[in-house]
Amino acid sequence: MRANRSRAITIAILLSLLTVLAGWGAVVVRGTHDTAGETAADHHGAAPPVVDLARSVTAYTARFSPDGAFRPPSRTERQTVADGVGLLLDNHREQAERRLAEVDFAVRTVVDSATGRRFTEVYDRVDQGPSPRGWGRVFIDLDHPVRWSAQVPHPVADENTELLGVRVMRGAPGGFMIIAGAHRKSGDGNASDVAHRRDTVFAAICSELVERRIPGIQLHGFAQKSAPRYDVIASPGAGTAGEPVGRRLADALRERHFAVCRAWDRACPLAGRENVQGREAAAAGVPFLHVEFAPGPRSDARRAARVTEAVSVVTRGWADGAPAG
Repeated sequence: MRANRSRAITIAILLSLLTVLAGWGAVVVRGTHDTAGETAADHHGAAPPVVDLARSVTAYTARFSPDGAFRPPSRTERQTVADGVGLLLDNHREQAERRLAEVDFAVRTVVDSATGRRFTEVYDRVDQGPSPRGWGRVFIDLDHPVRWSAQVPHPVADENTELLGVRVMRGAPGGFMIIAGAHRKSGDGNASDVAHRRDTVFAAICSELVERRIPGIQLHGFAQKSAPRYDVIASPGAGTAGEPVGRRLADALRERHFAVCRAWDRACPLAGRENVQGREAAAAGVPFLHVEFAPGPRSDARRAARVTEAVSVVTRGWADGAPAG
């Protein structure tokens, strides 16, 4: 009798344990499902994904071509994107997401594997489909106040300027990088040449930066035959507000054995006097640099690293709160 009672107690205990374990397993499964849901919903409450920013940008620009897709945005569409970016700069993430969603843009947080820094990425969801609009992408340093911008208006067309932009972004805190969303020859005429048009998402976002008096450095590439004596052409664009930092950049490049044409001292080709973003910055007295690089400084890893060091002399100064000019 006592043995039967002991067996009954043992069975009861085992059943209780199985019930507890089953419940715990359900919690684990439910927790895993919830985390996956948060990941799909831009990692709200979960750790952001770790990505190689250079690979991410390369994957984004891989299908850019002269005959690629581009749809000009309406005034409302480009202003909506710029408004959403402005809300992000003001730390209003939820409002920014709602505003950007009106034109099928989205926001996510990523961690750059090379630097460990967090970036807010603003991307066009339509670009994930078969018919991209070509309106561009933005990366914002989430760990520091935004003090400066790196602008890449001609990715792929100016070969490797998109990767040079990543290098520059990694070179100093407080950066904001904007990359055009199409090859400069996509679409009709020069519709996608964002450096020479005001009716683009790129231009609208850069206008938002100028309104906030955030200085910018715009990265371009030239064919060696266009300026065979030089590695770099540095210019303050249409204005003079960027000249002091342009001098610092040119000196830093020269110290790293680059031949620099200084547009404030002589007549340089490709000085960007008609550049739309440069003209707007000039009108507002905001420092702006239009910098053209020969193929070597863009494509050779060692030379590109030296370029990054030189550019960071300027961008770190901006990040540290030094006078923008």
